Amino acid sequence: MNTFVGIAPDNHGTTLNGLTKLLPYFPGAEDVIASAAPGLADQVAGSAFLAKLNAGGDTVPGVHYTVIATRYDEVVTPYTSQFLSGSDVHNVLIQNLCSADLSEHALLGLTDRIVFHEVANALDPAHATATTCLSALS
Repeated sequence: MNTFVGIAPDNHGTTLNGLTKLLPYFPGAEDVIASAAPGLADQVAGSAFLAKLNAGGDTVPGVHYTVIATRYDEVVTPYTSQFLSGSDVHNVLIQNLCSADLSEHALLGLTDRIVFHEVANALDPAHATATTCLSALS
């Protein structure tokens, strides 16, 4: 089986905590960003790149998708823009597994044991086990 695991991905772009709403007030700012940091420009919610990328839907047949997000993400905002829609999608909000987990964007992939546990479950579903706050202690 083909598997995709996204840890705090910007599948549908980011508003950078609302900062992108200010771009229309600064003529030429979008052009400066596009030339200086084209990757960032592509990740802005509503960008032409994301519109083209997502035009055919979020998923393709034959792939199991797991997306892991945190409500405390300060980079990919709103955090719900990370989630995918499709027939074989498992969207995971870390705080639904452990409300005490305060990890933000960078910590998800670096130190969060609950994320590690969810990734292991997604990559080896035959040996998956329930993820709880206790997963952070093991």
